[in-house]
Amino acid sequence: MEESFKSGYVAILGRPNVGKSTLLNSLLGTKVAIVTDKPQTTRHRIVGVKHLKGGQIVFLDTPGIHKERFELNKYMNEVAFSVIPDADIILFLVDARQGLTEADKKILETIGNERRKDSKVIVVINKIDGVNKEELLPLIEEISKEFPFVDEIVPISATRGTNLDRLLELLVKYLPQGPKYYEDHMITDQPLEQFIAEIIREKIMLLTREEVPHATTVQVVNIQPGDRNPNMLVIDADIIVEKESQKAIIIGKGGQRLKKIGQLAREELESLLGKRIYLRLWVKVKEDWRSRPEQLRGLGYSY
Repeated sequence: MEESFKSGYVAILGRPNVGKSTLLNSLLGTKVAIVTDKPQTTRHRIVGVKHLKGGQIVFLDTPGIHKERFELNKYMNEVAFSVIPDADIILFLVDARQGLTEADKKILETIGNERRKDSKVIVVINKIDGVNKEELLPLIEEISKEFPFVDEIVPISATRGTNLDRLLELLVKYLPQGPKYYEDHMITDQPLEQFIAEIIREKIMLLTREEVPHATTVQVVNIQPGDRNPNMLVIDADIIVEKESQKAIIIGKGGQRLKKIGQLAREELESLLGKRIYLRLWVKVKEDWRSRPEQLRGLGYSY
């Protein structure tokens, strides 16, 4: 290890839809986390690695912290809170358009109580392109006054890239000296099966509404190279829903929605993986899977 090498874990926390995954993808310059305009898009802790000259940042993207209706929601919240004690730096995202909500305050209080005393806390005010600059100053003052343990407050726009250079400078400043955790070629440690499943689920979330996206999960059951084309991956995946009515919605009239889901997922996977993709999708019903711990474990929702 170089004597001056800096590295550490940076946890990204916040309520649903504040832009955590968008920020991660923007900082990395590539897509490792799916993004939609629907809450609760992220369900797992996702690692993203930023390689720097003389340093390495290991980002931990987490599910949005929200009210628990199902066992799945409980799992997601546990995943989010579990990263707090391990993080060297905690990024807490706030939506500039909504200000500091009561839910934000509760989460910040938890961060203050559960973080390591030597860790740093940076509040990131995201989506500043949606407000007037005059609205930011009272928000910054409120955060500073109510949460004195916060080390920095940084207004940004993750989608437009505004002030991300400043945020990155602060992360490098606060990183401790440490080892190289990941080799230079690694950007994420997600298993390929999980990455593919998430891309498919993203397309379902984009093409369906109301409860259907939240009642859906995806399980990749098989990946193998093509028989005649070594640069092809043949992928079989199950789309799991809770009700027959949801299955019908995902399949769509004449199978058109399922076909569109498959097309969009295949096109993006080909772009991201640099391979030809042959994707086969099946829709299956597992009643109340979000409420059943044994079902959740079988579908990969476990530590």
